[in-house]
Amino acid sequence: MSFNRQRRDGSNLSSMATRLSVVGLVSALLVGCQSAQPQQPVSLADFDYRQKHPIILTEASENFDIPLGGNTRNINRQLSSTIMAFGQQAKAEGNGYVEVLVPSGSANEAAAKAVTPQIRSALKMGGVEPSRIVTRAYPVDDSYASAPIRLSFARTKAVVPHKCGEWPENLVGDMENTTPDNFGCSYQANLAAMIDNPADLVQPRAETPVDVQQRRDMFGKYRTGQQTPSQYKEGVGAQVSESL
Repeated sequence: MSFNRQRRDGSNLSSMATRLSVVGLVSALLVGCQSAQPQQPVSLADFDYRQKHPIILTEASENFDIPLGGNTRNINRQLSSTIMAFGQQAKAEGNGYVEVLVPSGSANEAAAKAVTPQIRSALKMGGVEPSRIVTRAYPVDDSYASAPIRLSFARTKAVVPHKCGEWPENLVGDMENTTPDNFGCSYQANLAAMIDNPADLVQPRAETPVDVQQRRDMFGKYRTGQQTPSQYKEGVGAQVSESL
């Protein structure tokens, strides 16, 4: 009798332990479901670098810094040609005004004052009107430093609105498998810097006029049954193509 009762008591304890384990597991699952945060839906914009790093048109300054030594009193021909080209660019792409910033209080202040008239003359030869050349001085705190002369004009530029190389989030903890914030930023910035005319991003350029004489010649050959495309020759000394 005692043996059977002991078996029954052991079975009861085992059954009770099993029930407690099941109840604990269900409770843990329910707590886990309640504490889980709903995931935010992922849109296509999260994968499109053109929306994360758009190219915009803005007015920015085009700068050209001219380094000067303390003993410099004249600019050479090569530098004069470069300044002339900068003036032509300011006339073609800017509003025609060029600002000449001359250092004041630097070690090369005397040199900067000596070459400023030559710089103005080179800009004038580049097509900038003298009344549109504005000369200003900017202070330099270190009297032992040699500061450059800066030429500047305002123009429309294509840029990325923020700086690349920023990683605000840890990629290891991203479980949504989206592209990082910095993805495609350098590509967009380089593309914006290589665009010759930023207005091309807004509206394509107009087509150039057709070559009337070339069209007349092609129609004349077509009417008389002559060959209109280019002829290709083979053999030693042959050119790739020969236009008719």
